Amino acid sequence: MSHVMTLNAGSSSIKFALFELDHGEPQALAIGLVEKTGDTRHMKVRDGAGVVTHEESWEPAEGGFHTDALRRVLAWRRAAFPDAQVVAAGHRVVHGGLRYSTPTVVTPEVLDYLHTLIPLAPLHEPHNIAGILAAQEAWPHVQQVACFDTAFHRAHPFVNDTFALPRELYDEGVRRYGFHGLSYEYVCGKLADISPLHAAGRVVVAHLGNGASMCAIRDGLSIASSMGFTALDGLPMGTRCGQVDPGVLLYLLQTKGLTPEALSDMLYKESGLKGLSGLSADMRELEAADTPEARQAIEYFVFRIRRELGGLAAVLKGLDAIVFCGGIGENAWRVRERVLEGMEWIGVELDREANRANRQVISSERSRVKVFIIQTNEEAMIARHTLDALAGATPSEPSPTLALQESLACP
Repeated sequence: MSHVMTLNAGSSSIKFALFELDHGEPQALAIGLVEKTGDTRHMKVRDGAGVVTHEESWEPAEGGFHTDALRRVLAWRRAAFPDAQVVAAGHRVVHGGLRYSTPTVVTPEVLDYLHTLIPLAPLHEPHNIAGILAAQEAWPHVQQVACFDTAFHRAHPFVNDTFALPRELYDEGVRRYGFHGLSYEYVCGKLADISPLHAAGRVVVAHLGNGASMCAIRDGLSIASSMGFTALDGLPMGTRCGQVDPGVLLYLLQTKGLTPEALSDMLYKESGLKGLSGLSADMRELEAADTPEARQAIEYFVFRIRRELGGLAAVLKGLDAIVFCGGIGENAWRVRERVLEGMEWIGVELDREANRANRQVISSERSRVKVFIIQTNEEAMIARHTLDALAGATPSEPSPTLALQESLACP
């Protein structure tokens, strides 16, 4: 039996999975996560039924978190499934730039281009590339497939794709790419299974985790995203700033004497929930701490989600459903409650009991806008796309019609 391995290297964790290829959908044999836990590293692996089959912790090793974690993941796979015939490895790659908008078999030319995109996603792209290189070393005769987070958003109409900068910059690729596309694509598919009517309507999905963004989706197509040219824009995140006045950046460069490198480090690694709270990037720790600074960090996070929700509803010209996903979106009921409190004007009536129980539907029966919690699964999406790429199939790309684009344009 043939198998596909997926690697999803994020800014502070690595998700991975091993899928068995059947005649239908790929079947997950194991799904795992490696993450930083204080001064240690922790890996937990579950089988397809969710039962923990492997767990280990260790002290940090030389070479950095991602190199160390990938080494452990590949060692686990060899020990747990020694007879698995891995025919392909699928990789989440955050940024595909202008060139790549479909899953792509990795070649030296592809890798060269991905390296040029590192400045646009410095927290992710280097680790995505590292995952590809590690898998190439482990399986030199196995095809590597890059699956891009930006691909889902490449059908944005011009007004949601551009900045008000000189036009030649847009033509060079300075535009709003959007991210978390693999998550949004998976959630759209699950919503279509759960409630086809809502999936065909006007939906805002909130992917809330260490990285956070929101997306306006109509009939399964991405219309607008809170993220832009890089994964810094929009909502505040674990350590990333989210939306900020560009004049602040000029001030820091010109008056405070920050170098571009120091400014980048601040915006990507020392801001967001961590910077506001002065404590942690982890929502669980902030809710438990209950310090004034922790409360303010959570309040700002909620405020920005509410503000983005109103704006995306306006882009869609109405709202039929809201979906929460991601680590915070799926588990932090207090955050969801604060986001949706007083949102009757937009058509949302929250069922507080359902919300606190993390049920699939958390809106009341009277709510005009239905609110869902859907557990995202980027690994399953990567596995599907990997098979499509290997089969030579061209995955269907969303291509909104001119009429749709004109209907969304500002007067």
